[in-house]
Amino acid sequence: MSVKSNHENDTSIPVAWRLNDVLEAMPGAIYTTDAKGLITFFNTAAADLWGVKPQLGKSEFCGSWRLISPNGDLLPHRECPLAISLREQRPLKGQEIVVERPDGTRVRLHSYPSPIFAANGELLGAVNTLVDLSQQTMADESSARHNAIVESSDDAIIAKDLNGTITNWNLGAQHLFGYTADEIIGKSVTTLIPQDRIDEEPAILQRIRNGERIEHYETVRRRKDGSLVEISLSVSPIRNREGHIIGAAKIARDITERRKAEKQKDLLLREMDHRIKNLFALANGVITLSARSTTTAAELACMVTARMNALAKAHSLTVSREGNNEQPTTLHTLIKTVIAPYAGEPDTAQSRASVIGSDITISGSAVTSFALLLHELATNAAKYGALSSAEGKLDIACHQSGEMFTLVWNESNGPSIPQPPTTSGFGTMLVKATVRRQLHGEIIHDWKPEGLSIKLIFNWAGTNSHSLPLT
Repeated sequence: MSVKSNHENDTSIPVAWRLNDVLEAMPGAIYTTDAKGLITFFNTAAADLWGVKPQLGKSEFCGSWRLISPNGDLLPHRECPLAISLREQRPLKGQEIVVERPDGTRVRLHSYPSPIFAANGELLGAVNTLVDLSQQTMADESSARHNAIVESSDDAIIAKDLNGTITNWNLGAQHLFGYTADEIIGKSVTTLIPQDRIDEEPAILQRIRNGERIEHYETVRRRKDGSLVEISLSVSPIRNREGHIIGAAKIARDITERRKAEKQKDLLLREMDHRIKNLFALANGVITLSARSTTTAAELACMVTARMNALAKAHSLTVSREGNNEQPTTLHTLIKTVIAPYAGEPDTAQSRASVIGSDITISGSAVTSFALLLHELATNAAKYGALSSAEGKLDIACHQSGEMFTLVWNESNGPSIPQPPTTSGFGTMLVKATVRRQLHGEIIHDWKPEGLSIKLIFNWAGTNSHSLPLT
C-alpha cells in the first residue's frame, strides 16, 4: 500500500515515511490494517489508549487487550467496528465501544473506521481513528449529578433567557408555584409576577445583562391558583462557553413560614414588653395604695410582701409544666389557692372554708385582678372576721346564669359586728375598682352581726378582656 506524495520532485524521502511521521504526531489515536485486518501501523496515542503495544502484522483488527460492547458484554475483536468496516467495505461513524487495558482500567471511545481502496477498486486495508470519550463521560456524569441535585432541591430553580422566557423548571418550582414544566416552559416569567410588581422584571433582566448577581431579594409571586406567596429570590447570569450572558438562573425559596415566625416573635416581644410594664405598674400600685393604710416601714413591707405572694401563687396556676406557655385556670382553683394559708385546704376535714356551685375559666389580667381581690377579702377575714377565730367558717357559693355570674361570700362564727365600718382601706378600694372597671358588675356588703356577707355580681364573659387599673 502506497500513498502519492504532494512533493513529486522530492524522490529521496519515501512518501510513506513522511505520512507515518504525520500520523505519529497526531494527538488522536490512529492505526491502519491490511485487507485481512492485521495491524500495519499505530501511533503513540493509540498505544497509550490501549495500554499495550500490538504486534505489527500479527495483532488483528484492534490493538486493545480486550473490547467491551456498550451493553457490557465481551466483544470479540473480529466483531469490532473496524472488522465490520473491512467485511462490509464501508466506513462506520462513531461506533461506541469500551477498551479494557491489561491493568483492568476501561476507556469509553468512539471508533471511526474507513476502508482503503486502490485505484482499481481493490481493498488494500483500513484506517481507524479512536476518539477518547473519558472527558465527555465525566462531563455527562457531572451533568447528571447536577440535574439530580436540581430536581431533588426543595427550592424552586428556574432558568430563563434574556427575554424573560422560561427555559428550565424543576420539581421544586412545580411544588412552589403549581405549574408543571410542560405548562410553564416557553412562557414569560411575568406569568408568576403580580400586576403591582410587574416593573421588577425589566430591572432584574437589566442587572443580569450587566453581569450582576442578585442575592436574597424578597418579593411576592403568584401561584397557578392565583394565591400569593412570599419568596426570597436569588438570580445569577448564565454564560455560554464563550462567556457571553445568555440568560439567568433563579432560585426561589418560600419564606411564608419564616415570615409567620418573625411575626410571632414580634408579637411575643410586644406581649412581653406589655406584661413587664404591667408588672411594674402593678407593683407600683400595690406599694402606693398599701402605704395609705400603714404607718411604719415594717407594716408596709409586710403588707406588700403578702400581696405579692398572693399574686405569685395565682401566677403559678397559669404557667404550664414546661414553664413557657400561659394557660387559663378556674375561679374555684384560684379561690382555694388564695384562702388556703388562712383557712386550710378547702373541702377537707381540717378546713374552715368551702367553695361550691358553678365554676368559670379565667386567664390573662383577670387572674391578677381576682387574686388581689380574693387576697384582700381573705386577709380581712383573717384579721377581723370569721377566720380570726378558731370556730369561724367561710362559705363561698357561686352561681352562673347566662353570662352573669354571682359569688356570695359568707362569714360565720367569728367576732360579732356591732356596726358597719365607717372608713375604707386599700382592700375596699381594690374590690370596688375590680368590680367596676374590669368586671363591669356590682358588689353588695351586708354587715350582719353574726358575720359579713358579700354578694359579687358580674358579667363573666368580659373577665378576660380588660386589665385592672389600680390607681
